[in-house]
Amino acid sequence: MGAPLDLLRRVDLFKQVEQPDLEALAGRFQPRTFGAGSPVASVGSGGLGFYVIAHGDAAVYVHGELRRRLHRADVFGEIALIDGGRRSAEVLAETDLECFAISIKELRPFVKTHAEVAWALLEDLARKLREADAAAKAPARPAGAAPAWRTRWRRR
Repeated sequence: MGAPLDLLRRVDLFKQVEQPDLEALAGRFQPRTFGAGSPVASVGSGGLGFYVIAHGDAAVYVHGELRRRLHRADVFGEIALIDGGRRSAEVLAETDLECFAISIKELRPFVKTHAEVAWALLEDLARKLREADAAAKAPARPAGAAPAWRTRWRRR
């Protein structure tokens, strides 16, 4: 059973892929399910898969800090697709989560022959790099301190 074409069409990486190519790729995805609260990917684990969320929500944590939330048609595992390295973030299912996964061995050759997917992947990684850079430059808040918006609007 492959990934639904309407789901893959919603993924930015695959929006420009021709229909016959997308159909061939869709057949290579495998369904994966995770219960609410379950780890989907762990920091340091082998990054051998690329995932597309079909239903449910997940959260991405880096160094214990929430970095972003994932929903339908969001993807993760793309960094490992590029370098074959270990996972750089923790992904936890916030609700029951249904995904479609494809192995790097299946996806990498497809990306190599579809420049439009490779370019979209580069754009996504550049955006994530900028977000990480901005987060690294943000002033650290002492443990237990209230967020800035709370202290700014507190009545005196």
